[in-house]
Amino acid sequence: MPTDKRPTDAVPSYEAARAELVEVVQQLEAGGVTLEESLALWERGEALAKICQEWLDGAREKLAAARGDD
Repeated sequence: MPTDKRPTDAVPSYEAARAELVEVVQQLEAGGVTLEESLALWERGEALAKICQEWLDGAREKLAAARGDD
């Protein structure tokens, strides 16, 4: 689970974060937004990518522990 400082219930699931990240990327690729909106979307995308990576890292750790890897 991500080590986010927000309350646990505020951290989206991997699937929810990934789905929102896809939407952010689509909005950025489509264009038609102001520079400020683009920067806000980019920052949100970075945060969502971090959340997804933390979920994946946590899953890898659990798999390694289950296999008895060091």
